[in-house]
Parts: sequence; structure tokens; C-alpha cells
Amino acid sequence: MNRMIRFIGLDVHKDFISVAVADEGSSYVESYGEITNTASSISSLAKRLSRQDCDLCFTYEAGCFGFVIYRQLLGMGHSCIVAAPSLIPRKPGERVKTDTRDALKLARLLRSGDLTACHVPDEGDEAMRDLVRARADAVRAYRVSRQQLNGFLLRHGKAYDGKSRWGNAHMHWLLDIKLAHEAQQIVLEEYRRRVEHDRERIDTLTEQIRRVNESWRWMPVVNALQALRGVCLVTAVTVVAELGDLRRFAHPKQMMSAVGLVPSEHSSGGKRHQGAITKTGNGHVRRVLVESGWNYRFPARLTREIERRQRGCDKEVASMAWRAQKRLCARYRQLSLRGKNAKLITTAVARELCGFVWDIAQQVAPAARK
Repeated sequence: MNRMIRFIGLDVHKDFISVAVADEGSSYVESYGEITNTASSISSLAKRLSRQDCDLCFTYEAGCFGFVIYRQLLGMGHSCIVAAPSLIPRKPGERVKTDTRDALKLARLLRSGDLTACHVPDEGDEAMRDLVRARADAVRAYRVSRQQLNGFLLRHGKAYDGKSRWGNAHMHWLLDIKLAHEAQQIVLEEYRRRVEHDRERIDTLTEQIRRVNESWRWMPVVNALQALRGVCLVTAVTVVAELGDLRRFAHPKQMMSAVGLVPSEHSSGGKRHQGAITKTGNGHVRRVLVESGWNYRFPARLTREIERRQRGCDKEVASMAWRAQKRLCARYRQLSLRGKNAKLITTAVARELCGFVWDIAQQVAPAARK
């Protein structure tokens, strides 16, 4: 005897969750009210909805609440889908949005199979992802603190005329600056200390990423990806931590689409028009791949740094990395000769680099779980 499935939509908020239920084989969707957003309330809800002749399947939108509810429901033996918010179908004419309507919509779309599930990392991968994102936050804070310090100095006619800023010579120059008023000197010192603090924070988090990677199950894949030009430790860890097992993508185009590097398209009536990249999916991976793409504006060559990163790599991986470098450098040069914008060229190179990342990841297996 086939068991019936009950589809439950959860519209999750910090203090409460709106619940809706849709039974298999029925066109009716029922609002089940609200519960508090606690583990005990969710457990009680699942027990109340359970029946001997049915299975429960839950869904809620991915967001700031992470995967705690997902893991709790799976631990109770139920099915759960974390829906990708940007891929939830929406009616163009729908102008009323409430928590109850959102829960009803999720239950209805789950029953019809129209929801796209997000990739849910395991707890170890999520921990590494949190570490990588913390470093990205530190880099943004470092950029802002430098801009604030530089802006303060320019307002008071202090401009550094050295070759490069933020190196040792520049920091020594900052220590020698004397301003007219004590209050301004205090402001200068506070800005300078903030820059040094943010720089130390980045270094600390980078070292922690290196340390944790040594015992991470994806370390072989991270090391293999570093054979590519422009892909350092942080870039490789970001790609793997954000996307998880790259072998889950059956084709490199699926991975390109998952990070929003494929062109948008509006084709109708026999006409085909492609626009800018979609910028959907994982923005963290898209950012680091575009940053890596800038490295291919120079001629192809095996530098000492790349040779160091390739030590211990499989020969096939090193060969693939060299083929990637030759192709992408030539691609950059060809598009430059055609007069393309540098940012557009780098984005096109990043899209192809994503394909090489996928190809290398297919050749390397993760370490066995401990």
C-alpha cells in the first residue's frame, strides 16, 4: 500500500513560523496557523501532523536562518527541501504578500514539484564556509578603513607620493605625520590603528583557513585547484566551501549557471538575443573567479609560485592547468584585439576558468571521512 505524502510549507521568521499543509491527491491547501520558532515547537508540529498512513515533506526558503530546521527535521526522519528563493515561481499580477500566503504558496509548489532545492552542506563544510565568509567580511572592512584614513588625510592636504601605498614605507610615513590640532592627531592614530587591526584580522583568518584545510575532507581538491593560474588557497577553498562537491554538476555549464556566469537571454519569434551575465546563484564564487580571471591578461608562463603550488599534484592535473593557462591567455588576447571592454573580457575568461575548475574537480576524490 502506497503511503500518502503531506506537504508542509513553512514561512520562517525570527519569532514565529507560518505553517500550511497540502495533502497529496488533493487540490486544497490549508493554513495551519503559526508556531513559535523553537526546536520544541517544530518537533511538536511534526508529531501533530504525522499519521500512520502518511509521510511528511517540509519546505522553507533559504535565508538567514540557515539549515538548523532542515537538520532537525531530517533527524526526526522527515523529508525537507530548502527552496532557492530566486527560483520560486511568482505570478506577475500578484500584489498581496502575507506570511500566510507565502506558507500556502510553498506548500502548493512543493506538492506540484515546482520548487528548486538549494545545496545543503554538511556541518564541516558549513563551518569552513563560515570561516571563508568571515575573511571576506574582514577584507571589506579593511578596504573601508583604508578609504576612511586616506580621505581624512586628503582633507588635510596630506598625500603620499611614494610608489605604493599600505606597505611598510607608507605605514612609516603615517607615523611621521604631525597635524595642527591634538584632536586631529587622535583621529589619525585611531584610523591608522583600525587599518592595522583589520590587516591583522585578515592574516589571522587566512592562517586559520590554511590550518583547517589540512584536516578538511576536500583538501585534495583544494590543492589540485591551486595548480591553476590565479587560484590561490583562499580562492580554491571559497569555491569548494560554497559549492560543495563539484562532481554533483553533470556538466560544466551547470556549474557556470550556479554561479551566475552564463549570459542572460531573451529569444522570441525566431530571434535570439543574449545580454549580460545573469548574476544569479553564488556570488562569492563568481567574485573570486572573476578576480582570478584578471591574471590571464599576461602571457602564459609557469611562474615560480605556480610551480610551487603544483608540487605533489597529479601530472594530469598539472597538464590540465597548463592547457587552461594557454587557452585563457590566448582568449584574453583575442578579445582585447577585438576591442572588447576589459571587464567583459575578464568575465568571459572567468566563465571558461569555471569550466576548467569543474574538469579538475572530476579528477580528484575527497579524503575519506574520519
